[in-house]
Amino acid sequence: MPSYNVADLLRSAPGASERHTIDVPRLDIADGVELARPVRGEIRLTYSGRSILVEGHLETALAEGCSRCLRPAQAPLSIELLEEALPSVDLESGMPLGADDEPDVLRLSDHHELDLEPAIRDAISLAEPIAPLCRPDCPGLCETCGLDLTDHPGHSHPGDDIDPRLASLAGLRDQLR
Repeated sequence: MPSYNVADLLRSAPGASERHTIDVPRLDIADGVELARPVRGEIRLTYSGRSILVEGHLETALAEGCSRCLRPAQAPLSIELLEEALPSVDLESGMPLGADDEPDVLRLSDHHELDLEPAIRDAISLAEPIAPLCRPDCPGLCETCGLDLTDHPGHSHPGDDIDPRLASLAGLRDQLR
């Protein structure tokens, strides 16, 4: 998992930074959410004098079902990671630092380890598409019988009753096909 010891960075002058490559082949995100590709990218850790700033760009894909035709699909994700990680113990004295002021901020471990797994997991969950598609022009399923319109593009139900107010639109639809 993406974990980094940042003790040396905490001893550096403010503005010092490190770059790291991320390559996480497997990550448990949430029930029903599965990676289709590894999480890959690069991050930069910068010491601000108070905390470690995490900036990075990550790429992955989720294994999803198309929201129109229900076929398996991959939803590519491009994630910008921007986090602040505060120390949980003083580097010099080893005394615990109060976490009450900022309870929701990412914290370094007692051994000055920065674990990015929760931040990456949260970023992926937030970037997950609401309605993933197998392809942008997926026609989906027939609203009458549920037949996959990708395999049957000319499928129709000629006996369907059309609301007379929409009859002119049905004629336009037939012209556009």
